[in-house]
Amino acid sequence: MRRSLVSLFALATLILASPAAHAWDYEGHRTVNRLALASLPKEMPDFLRTPEAATRIAFLSGEPDRWKSTAEPALRHLNPPDHFFDLEDLDAAGMPLSKLSEFRYVFTAQLAAARAAHPERFPSIDPDKNQDHTRELIGFLPWSIAESFAKLKAEFSYLKAYEEHGTPTEIANAKANIIYVMGVMGHYVGDAAQPLHTTKHHNGWVGENPGGYTTSRGFHAWIDGGFMLKTGGFPVAELTRRSKPAALLPSPAQPNGRSANFENVLAYLSEQHAKVEPLYQLEKNGAFTAGKADTAKGRAFLENQLLTAGQMLGRLWLTAWREAPPDTYLLSQLVQRKSTETSSAPKP
Repeated sequence: MRRSLVSLFALATLILASPAAHAWDYEGHRTVNRLALASLPKEMPDFLRTPEAATRIAFLSGEPDRWKSTAEPALRHLNPPDHFFDLEDLDAAGMPLSKLSEFRYVFTAQLAAARAAHPERFPSIDPDKNQDHTRELIGFLPWSIAESFAKLKAEFSYLKAYEEHGTPTEIANAKANIIYVMGVMGHYVGDAAQPLHTTKHHNGWVGENPGGYTTSRGFHAWIDGGFMLKTGGFPVAELTRRSKPAALLPSPAQPNGRSANFENVLAYLSEQHAKVEPLYQLEKNGAFTAGKADTAKGRAFLENQLLTAGQMLGRLWLTAWREAPPDTYLLSQLVQRKSTETSSAPKP
């Protein structure tokens, strides 16, 4: 599955050359990040409420898609799988969602072993169309979100330490790092709310098709933003009025030793995956055909997905802030530094 701001010709070439399409166009991703910011309670740090921070966080929502504009093999291999997760392929791999490892590389090894043991369960791969070696994968979107949350929590931790004993420059740098991670992670949370990023049917329905759903490879791009832009754009102000204040994420039971963070991310993806077929059914009924009277249903569906993404993102940001304790190791080092500076200072 799975746009970069390049010429239309380059954009079309990029989409055709990659198995990954994009979720939400640039304005859609900006909308998600802006909705998340609007949902934050007053307890969140004031530096996140400045116009400069809001502009930066909105801009960074498009960063992972901008990375797709490069032809560098290493990045072409690394980046696209972070944007999607084809849940149906877990069955072929014999890996139920309930037992999925929260460790990216453990999962990758398990998937490789499943492919080796049962190659007949997976579609064949054309080497000429797999120059980036991503077609062996089914995506890493859950890990992209969970790992971003962990990074943000760590950064809030060291910000709290620097605010106690750091310099103004250290504090400013810590805040800048937080803004960067918040903005970029918003992209992946937004991707997950576009149901086509959770399914093998990402560019039109594939395989058996008893529902008679569209097989158009342009369906994904149309849902990402084409339809919304053709029918009135992204109503940020209206969606902001409809959004709810962010609340802490729950701490669900973890029978498999997984973190609450990963459990919450998987639950979020599962909820969006359940909307894949309803999305296709809406398309079949004409809800995404611009100019038809019933397109209000199509817009309502996508607006709700944008709200869902903004809500989840705000909750992730808030939970990371609330759960982050001061970095005790860094605190000890800062205290030691201050003690050394004080003892070595010239006495009056």
